[in-house]
Amino acid sequence: MRSPISILLLALIIASSLGGLDVDVEAKPQTCSPSGKLRGKKPPPKKCNRINNSECCVEGKLYTTYKCSPPVTRQTKAVLTLNSFEKKFHGDEERVVALSSGWFNNRKSCFQRIRITAGNGRSVVAKVVDECDSTEGCDGEHDYQPPCPNNVVDVSKAVWDALGVASGEQGDLKVTWSFV
Repeated sequence: MRSPISILLLALIIASSLGGLDVDVEAKPQTCSPSGKLRGKKPPPKKCNRINNSECCVEGKLYTTYKCSPPVTRQTKAVLTLNSFEKKFHGDEERVVALSSGWFNNRKSCFQRIRITAGNGRSVVAKVVDECDSTEGCDGEHDYQPPCPNNVVDVSKAVWDALGVASGEQGDLKVTWSFV
């Protein structure tokens, strides 16, 4: 006589092979696919914000846009970029960040704290105060800069300093982050 467990396993195998049951034996992480493309426009003279080595939109170039970001985990992989928050009422000496649109989550992440960890082992806690827009760009509202990639934590100089990254090396850096 067969045990109830072996009968259940046999039934699952038969149902799966007949296409009657979709059994996923390997958990796959969620993905974030592009939501569209945005065609770059030439910025008016002296209107593109080039502070902190920011790039300007190129006329005719197609930029990928995202409404989502990779899933947040205890060690979410991201690219750290440098931003000035002076126009947004936060000094560069404050530990503040802007998250890509999916992570900003329609302002639900605003004012939450995150821990950012660099490859050198140092970490810092900073406050989310803005969105790095992954859905729009190349216009006056976005300083004629392209849409933000979907995996960016855009931070103030104070965050870079707390992570021990020298001024000349502040730019794009692979990090991990999580909500505190």
